[in-house]
Amino acid sequence: MARAATTSDVFNAIAEPQRRDILALLRAGERPVGEVAQELGLSQPGASKHLRVLREVGLVRVREAGKQRLYGLDAGGLRPVHEWVGGFERFWSESFDRLDAYVQDLKQTRQGE
Repeated sequence: MARAATTSDVFNAIAEPQRRDILALLRAGERPVGEVAQELGLSQPGASKHLRVLREVGLVRVREAGKQRLYGLDAGGLRPVHEWVGGFERFWSESFDRLDAYVQDLKQTRQGE
């Protein structure tokens, strides 16, 4: 089965580490493409391409400010990822509960020695 184009859904778009880095950078606020490129050590055309993909899947918005285009995070687009990951919360909680019980057992054993 062929993989969907990276512009078709959020999961494929964020599979690229540099795009995740861009999203993390944009959490602090809007930035022009040149600043994104400089901060992450990307070429400006490379940063532009990643920003376009992120914009097309609804993770980044763009705003004109004079001659600049400012890119900002649109975290609402991460909802499908949040919902999918949330399905694993019970697994994580149970794992942490088992780990906590194990640690408590170790403490009791050491106190009894």
